[in-house]
Amino acid sequence: MRAVLTLVLNIIWLVTAGFWLFLGYLAAGILAVIFIVTIPFAVASFRIGLYVLWPFGREVVDTGRSGGASTVVNVVWFLIAGLWLAIGHIGTAIAQAITIIGLPLAWANLKLIPVTCFPFGKEIVPSDRARMVPVTGR
Repeated sequence: MRAVLTLVLNIIWLVTAGFWLFLGYLAAGILAVIFIVTIPFAVASFRIGLYVLWPFGREVVDTGRSGGASTVVNVVWFLIAGLWLAIGHIGTAIAQAITIIGLPLAWANLKLIPVTCFPFGKEIVPSDRARMVPVTGR
């Protein structure tokens, strides 16, 4: 039953927000590839873009490996792409919240903003494995 619910949520998500958000992450990733130095940003953008395309059944967890360099890269990411992608999440959340059925999707959309703004030091794992991933540094 849980798998069916996850599938239905992902399909509704794909139609209402996932595809459009994915295109935003794809564009950000392509722009980052153009400048060779920003290829790590492209990798992060493509990784989050695939997550945003089909998010239910997966979760974002801290890797515990974030340090000073990760903080600096997250700040640069936020200024270049994270803020604009977060605005995309807010816009699609508003559109989803118009209907009662879309309210949980809008809430899920808003919950994606932290990983959108600060993706480095995070990992996307299946939901059943998320509880097994050790969280360090807290």
